[in-house]
Amino acid sequence: MRLYVGNLPWSATEDEIRDFFGGFGEVKSVTIITDRETGRSRGFGFVEMDDGGGQSALSANGREMGGRPLNVSEARQREGGRGPR
Repeated sequence: MRLYVGNLPWSATEDEIRDFFGGFGEVKSVTIITDRETGRSRGFGFVEMDDGGGQSALSANGREMGGRPLNVSEARQREGGRGPR
């Protein structure tokens, strides 16, 4: 299951996100979306987990990480593929 995680603290690392969601189940991968030009976090990312852990992790919606309430939902497929380059 792939989860969208929004409102991430700007300083959050992949390891911190993995630890946070690891309490819900096995984390397969963590991706933080960064700005192409600056390389800085855009404040959201994706966490891939097994289905059981992913369902449990949906309860993290609104929980705080680094003083910010997270927005956690099931990731949706982008319509039309990738955006313009």
